[in-house]
Amino acid sequence: MKSISIAILVILTLVWPIFAQKTTKAPTKVIFAVLNDGKTLEPLAKVENGKLMQTVGGDAEDAVIKAFNKTYYKPKTIYNLIFGGSVAGTATVLKNDPQAECARNMAEAATKSVKAKLKGFVMALATNIKPGKAGSGLRRMPTPAERTDMEKLVLAEFAKNKISGKKLEYHNLTALDVDNDQVPEFVGTFWIATAPTERAMLFFIAEKARDGKYALRHSDFRTVKQDEVMSGEIKDVDTGVYHELLLDVLDYDNDGVAEVFTYTQSFEGAGFTAYQRKKGGWEKVLEAANYHCGY
Repeated sequence: MKSISIAILVILTLVWPIFAQKTTKAPTKVIFAVLNDGKTLEPLAKVENGKLMQTVGGDAEDAVIKAFNKTYYKPKTIYNLIFGGSVAGTATVLKNDPQAECARNMAEAATKSVKAKLKGFVMALATNIKPGKAGSGLRRMPTPAERTDMEKLVLAEFAKNKISGKKLEYHNLTALDVDNDQVPEFVGTFWIATAPTERAMLFFIAEKARDGKYALRHSDFRTVKQDEVMSGEIKDVDTGVYHELLLDVLDYDNDGVAEVFTYTQSFEGAGFTAYQRKKGGWEKVLEAANYHCGY
């Protein structure tokens, strides 16, 4: 009996560390979009092997969504609220419903921040990632001079696409500092009504070049006609639908330069994009979509 007990003890000594390692696995790093005036969390991406990946979509099987919600949406779960690339408060889960129409993989939340005033197109990020390097925290409206500079670049880009002489409109224009060098970058979403039933749209990231002048380092120009709008009403585009809009910036990989995260609203769901600075500009490192429900 003594030899059997010793053998069991040896086996437990060898096996237990392996079992313990599996049961104490660190939770997946997840990034959420903070929408609806800071009241809604929508899964944007997860980080696996240092790369951004899509999370569970709203069209996933019931069991998958229930498991996701159980893991990440437990009431009173607290996430870091990211605003200006740094932790600016908290986002606390209130409740979720995996059977909710059009919001199966989303959660109701309460945000708390002295700095972040979330409303309309002023949105944010929430995450269980603990930033290894402090972000700049800069997020503000442009000065009058900065706005003038940005509008000149925007008008030139529209002119390059043969659009001029029309009133310039915008949904947002935000000054940020992605690399904490005290020199702001700008992210903007502009549009022009080129005709009663047609719109031209521009999303861009602008940086100061070596000559001291700002230039568009990434731009996405698109046009949309009324018959291409799912609702059949071009005025829905004027409210922000189909426009790519800034969420915030986050240095998720701790390389010293924050990535730019954006949100695109559609009639049946949402699109999310992340941009990473590369030599010569900004490159998409994530394109994800989250289905809500049929229109």
